[in-house]
Amino acid sequence: MKRNFVTIVVLLMVLMVPCLASAQTMEAWAQDVMAKWGGTEITAAFASHPSTEAFQAMTAEFEELTGIKVSWDVMEETYLKNKQLMDFTGNSRLFDVLMVDGFWISEYAPKKVIAPLSPYIHADTTPPWFDYEDIMPAYRNGIGAYEGEVYGIPTAGETRFVGYRKDLFDKYGKTPPKTLDELMELARFFNGKEPDLYGIAMRAQRGIHFASGWLTVTYNFGDGFLDQKTWEPLMTSPGTVESLKYFVELMKCAPPDVATYTHEEATSAFMAGRTAMWFDATALVSWIMDPDKSKVHDRVAFAPPPTGPAGDAGVFAGWNMAIASGSQKKDAAWAFITFMTSKAKAKDYVLHGGVPTRTSVYQNPELVERDPSYPVQLASFDKANALVERGLAWIPPTPELGKVLDRTGYWGNVALIGELSPEEACRRAQAELEDIME
Repeated sequence: MKRNFVTIVVLLMVLMVPCLASAQTMEAWAQDVMAKWGGTEITAAFASHPSTEAFQAMTAEFEELTGIKVSWDVMEETYLKNKQLMDFTGNSRLFDVLMVDGFWISEYAPKKVIAPLSPYIHADTTPPWFDYEDIMPAYRNGIGAYEGEVYGIPTAGETRFVGYRKDLFDKYGKTPPKTLDELMELARFFNGKEPDLYGIAMRAQRGIHFASGWLTVTYNFGDGFLDQKTWEPLMTSPGTVESLKYFVELMKCAPPDVATYTHEEATSAFMAGRTAMWFDATALVSWIMDPDKSKVHDRVAFAPPPTGPAGDAGVFAGWNMAIASGSQKKDAAWAFITFMTSKAKAKDYVLHGGVPTRTSVYQNPELVERDPSYPVQLASFDKANALVERGLAWIPPTPELGKVLDRTGYWGNVALIGELSPEEACRRAQAELEDIME
């Protein structure tokens, strides 16, 4: 009798395996989502970005699977932040899913603009194929978390590297830069070398964009804008002043309207063949390599960020998907995030032009063959890790970060257009940051 009972139990377990497996499939998950939230409409507030274009291309499949309707509100990133904060402070509840820059997490989290995500990540209803742990640890901890809590799922992780015109470098017998001195020499060499050709393109628009461009080289000279232990401003420290002098000098080799450039204009100038080099986010490679967007897609190669006087340093930045704290449709919003950012959909996302954040993507032979910049991106991550080893975060985790970047980027841009010397611009920025950080 005992033997028969054991046999029955074993048979039941065998029969249950397919049922358990099916419960973990995307189809089974989608059926459950449709039963609970089918017919719900959510609104996503996102920036113009390759990742946004990829998610939009994947939306029809998500809508068909789940019955959830997605409305997109896409805009330039400066307007995006203002609009998200207005939605929050006005309690308008227009948005459910937010695209959030890693820069903003330390402001959004303490203000409760966005909801904590740990309860969703660890919920029984979140399927195994989402696989949060597959997201690269540097992104999980560096751009999506604040004080130990997860507030964003990294969707477009990035470091920065140098893109350069192989044809021009071969024509003139040049090699890609390994140091910032070499970067400057090359920018000066190519600037005006041919008609309508400039040396380099970077972001330098007044405000946060200038601060972001400046930060591309700041840590190669010193410890950045703020002491990350005491939060005292470092704008008049020798390293910070030298970094601004370098950046302003480098931008003299950029197109004459560089003072208005965000990442979009900088990348567009390079894609149009107007600059020999470009120093910006790895997340933008899909634009540069797109034959429909880029005139130079077949004449481009990439190099890791050059070494500076203070050694190696690099960017760890990127974008997240987050849930608006005022959303009344948080479960449907999480279903959208689960699908779009999952390991199961990571390959489709990248094939649509999305920007990798997952280990599995960088280890996928097909995707590595498709994008030859992956090995250079990984080498650039090593440079970024050198900053971490110095005990510094490229994005200083302070709630005042937005104000800090706005003011440093304001005064830096004033120096760029020649209204103040870099030394005086740093002194003005120092005074303002002392008021902000007191």
